Amino acid sequence: MGCCSGRCMLILLCCVQLISAVERQVFDFLGYQWVPIMINFFHIIMVILGLFGAIQYRTRYVLMYQLWTMLWIGWNVFVSCLYLDLGGLSKDSHLLSLGVSSHWSWWKDNGPGCQSESLPSDGWQNHQNPELTTVLSCWFEYQYIEVLHCTAQLLISLLGLVYACYVVSIFSEEEESYFK
Repeated sequence: MGCCSGRCMLILLCCVQLISAVERQVFDFLGYQWVPIMINFFHIIMVILGLFGAIQYRTRYVLMYQLWTMLWIGWNVFVSCLYLDLGGLSKDSHLLSLGVSSHWSWWKDNGPGCQSESLPSDGWQNHQNPELTTVLSCWFEYQYIEVLHCTAQLLISLLGLVYACYVVSIFSEEEESYFK
């Protein structure tokens, strides 16, 4: 196989997916959003399996990666709809934090250009409760940053799915010719 083969592209896309998933995981941890933390964790595991399958010519692992990628695409569409308030979903619900806390997206208070102002009471200045902080202005609203994260994940995942399909077909042809 050549240097720019489908297998090499799948390996590259899996590496990019790992980097972007770890970045997304960090910001979800900062915002205490528990459902995305769990799903990102499974995503990281499945991308590692896909990467291993592409490197080791393991068709089953690449097939598992394909199946997970389809679920991951659905998850990112759901999160985009949630943050854009589409389909009866609301970004103000506690759906992503499992209702156990009142935490929101980390980007809501810490986005690019956001200036936050805490309550004036001296007793409350040491607490970092998101409900006690008001955001005055931001360059981008937090929901659009979250949707951009989802869009980037969607594009990478769609490319990964296409190359995974190609790699599975190549691996299947090689296995058939090997057993003949």
